[in-house]
Amino acid sequence: MSDLPNCPSCDADYTYEDGAMFVCPGCGHEWAQDASADAGDDAPVYRDANGNLLEDGDSVTVIKDLKVKGSSSVVKVGTKVKNIRLIEGDHDIDCKIDGIGPMKLKSEFVKKA
Repeated sequence: MSDLPNCPSCDADYTYEDGAMFVCPGCGHEWAQDASADAGDDAPVYRDANGNLLEDGDSVTVIKDLKVKGSSSVVKVGTKVKNIRLIEGDHDIDCKIDGIGPMKLKSEFVKKA
């Protein structure tokens, strides 16, 4: 029997290796091999819209126009945000945007610069 892990999406045991990834042919789910080894970690992992790992101090670029709640201003596509801080919660990036001020962003609306 294979020592490969079951699929975390559908729990099928037909997974196979494809380079540095595990693949489930049943549901098409793919995940990194090192992700299964780190499954016991309690530390949250923050990723941008493209799946790149984010860390404190990174610079990111906004990929979608974002309305600023309580204001008529908008954070435009392509705005570069420097020196981000990662926090737990729904809006997981704490930063300061030039011309707008302190703000919290969701990591799904940024890409690593």
